[in-house]
Amino acid sequence: MAEKIKLSNVLASEQLPAHQARGVIEERLRSAILDGRLPPGTAVRQQEIADLYGVSRMPVREALRQLEAQSLLKVEMHKGAVVAPLIGEDAVDTYALRVLLESEALRQSIPLLDADDIANARGYIQQLENETSHAEIGRLNRLFHMALYSKASNQKLLRLIENELNEEERFLRFHLSSMGLGKLTQDDHNALVDAAADKLVDEAIRVLEQHLNNGSRVIRNYLDKQLGR
Repeated sequence: MAEKIKLSNVLASEQLPAHQARGVIEERLRSAILDGRLPPGTAVRQQEIADLYGVSRMPVREALRQLEAQSLLKVEMHKGAVVAPLIGEDAVDTYALRVLLESEALRQSIPLLDADDIANARGYIQQLENETSHAEIGRLNRLFHMALYSKASNQKLLRLIENELNEEERFLRFHLSSMGLGKLTQDDHNALVDAAADKLVDEAIRVLEQHLNNGSRVIRNYLDKQLGR
């Protein structure tokens, strides 16, 4: 059972400087959740983590709040923080929200993208074309999208988008094979970066909306299959 996993078997015990504790704990837990060492349902107890890293519960509490905001943890009655399910029924709504958020980020970012930004985005596509590891595909997909949104002026908007991409990254890591997708086509990504390179904002947004709507349909089909619908 995932709930019985001891955090000390996953996270190395280490004395952390107080000023680094929150950030380090957040990143260590995030990595362990994303790569599956802490599977859904695992209890993440504040005191256990505080003891592992030799810190008070305050930085641990702050780190857990950040992970909850990223949909990686959820708080359950009588259990406290647990690793969240890979994907929930709200995933389709999440894609609809992503269309709104990421369209606005593209609108702000594209006029300010330079040749290096476009080259970075194309570099991620090239890596995605050759990558077979589902974990790496999830990471590269997130980095590709954020490369195109990076020049958006609204930093809060970018943080919201990265949170949603973190959730998708985690899902992609574990379910690409079970969804029967095999090798992912990069056609949408290529069309998106081409439009961005040519400063065609409306065309880029059209491609992005198509790309995310396709993703939404795949997720919906997967959830229906899981529930026997």
